[in-house]
Amino acid sequence: MGIQDRDYYRNEGPSVLDSLMPRGLVCRWLIGINVAVWVVQLVAAHAARVPGQETQSYGWITDWFILDVNKVMAGEVWRLFTFAFLHSTDIGSFHIVFNMLFLWWFGSDIEQLYGHKEFLAIYLVSVVFGGVAYEAWGLTQVVRPCLGASGAVTTMLILCALHYPRRIIHVFGILPMPIWLFAILNVAQDTVVFVGGQKTVVAVVVHLAGAVFAVAYYKWQRSITDVFGGWMWWKAPRARARLKVFRPDPEDEEPVAVSAISTSSASVDEHLEAKLDAVLEKIAKTGKESLTQQEEAILKQAAEMYKRRRT
Repeated sequence: MGIQDRDYYRNEGPSVLDSLMPRGLVCRWLIGINVAVWVVQLVAAHAARVPGQETQSYGWITDWFILDVNKVMAGEVWRLFTFAFLHSTDIGSFHIVFNMLFLWWFGSDIEQLYGHKEFLAIYLVSVVFGGVAYEAWGLTQVVRPCLGASGAVTTMLILCALHYPRRIIHVFGILPMPIWLFAILNVAQDTVVFVGGQKTVVAVVVHLAGAVFAVAYYKWQRSITDVFGGWMWWKAPRARARLKVFRPDPEDEEPVAVSAISTSSASVDEHLEAKLDAVLEKIAKTGKESLTQQEEAILKQAAEMYKRRRT
């Protein structure tokens, strides 16, 4: 979607397609998938329980998809991805409830900022990044099997804090706190646990990997769907038929082959547009005078790009 298609450039209301794509659509699907898998985990764990046996199985789905370092080394590489869709069944619903709440609170904003496809790409790549980081850490020492979406959720938290640092959230629904401070406290807590070598059931390595990925993505200024677009089923373009444009007198000029859509004029820096959204939201809240030099540069760059597209 180009800059001129965004809400602040539109003279008319949203299209029918926009109306059918509610806020946080992909985020809702991810939450639904996680909850559905957790329910299956509960059923499988109950079915595998043996009365009187000290060590109980967590059920077939957890056994097959949890991130186990040794099993990944044995070739079960899917665990680097699937672990993020599992959650603990030992502590009731605490694990999944907080992960899904955080995913909605922060992930839905990131989805609205970057779009459905890019948000999904960010989420899935951050999952694998966290899985690989935990696997690498597990090769240096004995670690527990890992499960949970916390790494990807941390990515959403940090990205949200980078884009909207002055946003106020209410911790436990009571204590007001700027999101940048909340993000720093979370990362600091995980860092202290990691550096101190404390034994914990929380996979802080995955959390920290999610934070690192968020900062790297924010600084990279490239969209994942653009870089890996040819490998992703939702981004793979269909082959476009090439049209031949003929002049009135075919003897004067040769037929010229042109693509149906000019990729040079239609290509848009989606990452710049995402940053522009954040800048415009800041202007609406605190005025143009509050912009930093970097944000003013983003505004100027976007204006120049829009001007080129109009010519």
